[in-house]
Amino acid sequence: MSKETYIVGLDVGTANIRAVQAKLEGETGRFNVIGASEAPSQGLRRGVIVDIEEAVSSVAVALENLERMTGVPVEAANVSIGGNHITSVASHGVIAVSRADGEIMESDIVRAVDASQVISIPNNREVLHVFPKSFILDGQTGIKDPLGMSGIRLEVDTLIVQAGLPFVKNLTKAITQAGLEIEDLVLAPCAAAEAVLSKRQRELGVALVDLGAGTTSLAIYEEGDLLHTAVIPIGQMHVTNDIAIGLRCSIDTAEKVKLLYGHCDVKAIDREEEIDLSKLDSSEEQSALRGYVVEIIEARLEEIFDRVNAELKKSGRDGKLPAGLVLTGGGSKLPGAVEFAKKRLRLPAGLGMPQNVTTVIDRVDDPAFATAVGLVLWGGKFSAGGGDKLASFMSGWLQKDSVAKLRKWLKSFLP
Repeated sequence: MSKETYIVGLDVGTANIRAVQAKLEGETGRFNVIGASEAPSQGLRRGVIVDIEEAVSSVAVALENLERMTGVPVEAANVSIGGNHITSVASHGVIAVSRADGEIMESDIVRAVDASQVISIPNNREVLHVFPKSFILDGQTGIKDPLGMSGIRLEVDTLIVQAGLPFVKNLTKAITQAGLEIEDLVLAPCAAAEAVLSKRQRELGVALVDLGAGTTSLAIYEEGDLLHTAVIPIGQMHVTNDIAIGLRCSIDTAEKVKLLYGHCDVKAIDREEEIDLSKLDSSEEQSALRGYVVEIIEARLEEIFDRVNAELKKSGRDGKLPAGLVLTGGGSKLPGAVEFAKKRLRLPAGLGMPQNVTTVIDRVDDPAFATAVGLVLWGGKFSAGGGDKLASFMSGWLQKDSVAKLRKWLKSFLP
């Protein structure tokens, strides 16, 4: 494998565009992050593009900053996609094994997964990912890799992630107009999971909660499989808006108040501490009690985590995930967020930091960069090869244009 393999992850968020470029070190097989950039996001609302020209400009600024930092041209990237137009549905595929001796071939796996996609999809929807969870061979359940086994009837349980076609087209158009080729569109929480979740956590059962600016994303894993995804159209910008309304101040001042004085537990702070808004913005004259600000934050977070709990109940995993919750995204850095999640959802909780990469860039060690780093790891696992390719596929690496990609992938095993 070439020692000059570069992969770029582009996280298109509501508040910020974040880009990470990494180099695959041939000796170790690990990714070394050589550059990271961040630019304010314009033209997006709640994870979807509402103004293509502004979005193109924001992406271009982030890419320009990245190229200036690394000195390496950026031509293609793995790009995140979010928004509450994303839905997931469980599906099932059944085929008869083709060989007379009953041995499972690569083509049988392709046909089984393909059969699971034969579902009714509206014209304005598109399949974004197909995640195989487990296979069933002649009634034997729980098979992760049926290749080489023998049987007559092969079944597969999959999770199909769909996206709104207009939103996908708008995002694709914005990225290409910024001069960038899209390697893959990846659901944001699934990308973040690559950066922050360990294999053991996925096996035990874990929920990744990405606290973004415009949305809160969720991905639930158990026994190594993705069980459920959801995008909740409430994020940290709503917290800022609530503070602005409660204090009758500007959005910029409210954001400063949240960052400097925000907390998720009113019992952990001095309720009577006075916040002089004139020190944050000369045009402001009033003051506010910190306890009041934290009460505003708590109220909105209760709503967010209640919606998360509703999704956990939908998947039958509320209060039943041994590895608990992993919070990531910019909103997870709010003081007390982890403890708040523990109490509200009655589960263990921790902060998810990007891992599995080496870097000398401090800013990458930040939950806000989890999705961008995860996009690099996603691209490396699927595009750059390395490791057990088939095992990677069985973990869910089946994406848009899945059958063609899988056939190409499986041909690499042939002499």
